Amino acid sequence: MMGIPTSSSPATNKSNQLGFTHRYIPSLDAGDRAGLTLLLLHGTGGNEDDLLPLGRELDPNAGLLSPRGKILEGGRIPRFFRRLAEGVFDIEDLKFRTHELAGFVEKASGMYGFDAHKVIAVGYSNGANIAASMLLLKPQTLSGAILFRAMVPLVPDNLPDLSDKRIFMSSGLRDPIATRQEAETLSELLKQAHAVVDLQWQNSGHELTQDDVHAAKQWLVLNKKQL
Repeated sequence: MMGIPTSSSPATNKSNQLGFTHRYIPSLDAGDRAGLTLLLLHGTGGNEDDLLPLGRELDPNAGLLSPRGKILEGGRIPRFFRRLAEGVFDIEDLKFRTHELAGFVEKASGMYGFDAHKVIAVGYSNGANIAASMLLLKPQTLSGAILFRAMVPLVPDNLPDLSDKRIFMSSGLRDPIATRQEAETLSELLKQAHAVVDLQWQNSGHELTQDDVHAAKQWLVLNKKQL
């Protein structure tokens, strides 16, 4: 993702109160509670700073809330939930971490004063997977989502009603991890829950590209009033 400008706004860190190491940059929209907040969820090995430039590129005025995953794979690699192998998730840990992250967003809304009903998840890889899990297990936490290289995190016993959710998925045609089958299966699962899903394909692998960013930005501009 070369060429994406970094944010010059100060980021506030109140990790002790909220339980996650994180960054928060307030919305620049008039009246802070009126604007969207982007919940930025990094990929495996990332941190709370990684997606700040992406968030600012997607929406120059949105609030940015960016937590660091609490699981340390191999004792040093941050993730949002455990996996047993590549593409094999620890489902019980995923469920626990999904509810934990949803609680963090709720508490952060109270602390920072942003509108809890206008939170859009922006996730890449592992971050996209826990965002998809939040849609399926804690849908009230998010008003929509932008999912880069997402897989099916889990299939809940009962699908939620996602008829008020708009979701953008951007997947790589040559992705060996979040494969075409995985992306299509997740898209269909979300559609079965009545979400409005826009799945777009990039001529790439698992890496995030400028084409992904451009497509997501266009989608956000077109759908912002409905989110």
